[in-house]
Amino acid sequence: MFAIIPVSLLLCIATCLFLYKVIHGKNSQNYPPGPKPLPLIGNLHTLGLRKPYLKLMELSKTYGSVFSVHIGSERTVVLCGYDTVKDALVNHAEEFAERPRIPIIEQISKGYGVMFSHGENWRVMRRFTLSTLRDLGMGKRSLEDKINEECDCLVETFKSYKGKPFENKLIMNAAVANIIVSILLGHRFDYQDQTLLKLIHAVNENVRILTSPIVMLYNLYPSIIHWFPGNHKAVIRNTLKMHKFIRETFTKHKDNLDVNDQRDLIDVFLVKQQEEKSSATNFFNNENLTQLVSDLFGAGMETSSTTLRWGLLLMIKYPEIQKKVQHGINKVIGSAQPQTEHRKQMPYTDAVIHEIQRFADIVPGSVPHATTKDLNFRGYFIPKGTRVITLLSSVLKDKNYFERPEEFYPEHFLDYKGNFVKNEAFLPFSAGRRSCAGETLAKMELFLFFTRLLQKFTFQTSAGDEVNLTSVEGVISTPLPQKICAVPRT
Repeated sequence: MFAIIPVSLLLCIATCLFLYKVIHGKNSQNYPPGPKPLPLIGNLHTLGLRKPYLKLMELSKTYGSVFSVHIGSERTVVLCGYDTVKDALVNHAEEFAERPRIPIIEQISKGYGVMFSHGENWRVMRRFTLSTLRDLGMGKRSLEDKINEECDCLVETFKSYKGKPFENKLIMNAAVANIIVSILLGHRFDYQDQTLLKLIHAVNENVRILTSPIVMLYNLYPSIIHWFPGNHKAVIRNTLKMHKFIRETFTKHKDNLDVNDQRDLIDVFLVKQQEEKSSATNFFNNENLTQLVSDLFGAGMETSSTTLRWGLLLMIKYPEIQKKVQHGINKVIGSAQPQTEHRKQMPYTDAVIHEIQRFADIVPGSVPHATTKDLNFRGYFIPKGTRVITLLSSVLKDKNYFERPEEFYPEHFLDYKGNFVKNEAFLPFSAGRRSCAGETLAKMELFLFFTRLLQKFTFQTSAGDEVNLTSVEGVISTPLPQKICAVPRT
């Protein structure tokens, strides 16, 4: 039986621990400034539980591009603006290359995989992921053909609605998921396949609730909140379902493994696992494989499909831009199948896709980093192990680099002659050691899916409906559910 501890005593202990961390942690050296924290909750009362990145943007106006906040008792440094974020992630890449140990993430990943793993395990998994994705076709014609085959299926599905309103979230999720599934597992799913739909639902729900109040409380006080019901338990349940499916899949792969015919990422990993048996290392274990596939499936599906959904809504919101993109498609591609080589001949379409990514601001708070050692950065002392938020929203909306940061304005990526121009502050995939491993794949997907859809359809809402560009709360900024019409072009 557990002894019953008075609530007042728990609060007293928690307050003392908080004050100890704050006072003891306030290094006499020059720590970044920030708002004063309260006991237990730190600055959560200031940040709020809904879209805290917006409040962080406001705080940067007061405290500058490097400041600090307390999330509970944990000090967090926030970096804002392109110059500061680039300085950290590129010029000080090694110092900002870790991930913080967030309780809910540690609970579900156990430090395995690639997204939230640490130290040497992360380095090995990162190298393996990049090299394997390249070997399996990332950036090559073979993968481009797979994407175009999936585009065929997506177009036929859109056509089946015959111009009538439909909600496209699950359809877009499934289409994009099939690309990463073909790389990971070696096959695709039908859009109505119950296994695929369950996996998509698990990812979507976790994305939505990972920033919910109860999960945030769990991250502050896991040993206490663990005993309470709430969404934190749903995150764990969803992850266990995903892991169960992945383990069953690679078990089947083991039974049919051919070292001379490695069909997908799981096969390549299993071959590495066999080779590792004769060495002293143990990185290619089942736990790393399970979490790695889970990381790549979730990240590979959610971000690209969400960007495409934003793109269709923005084309409906700005029909004159949609017409201009379609004119470019008619001129360069006609009725032929779009290829990535067409991108250079279509500067306006390229600019529109870049602006969709910038404006949609899919991961506004980025994935948090942590420092690998004590360092002095831009005049401030940041201790080893400090959680760091590189606020990508402040980069993609940096007024020093984007003329109209709050507007959808494709001209951000065009010169006065209409030629495409790169903008160095365009960092939707982050930068440095922890940048998105699937960036090349995502760029290929966005161009081929987007141009094919606008080649085949004109997008609009049903009569009288307005496009709502409000985002849903969550780790990823997703659009509100709303029906669209895909009217076939003649």
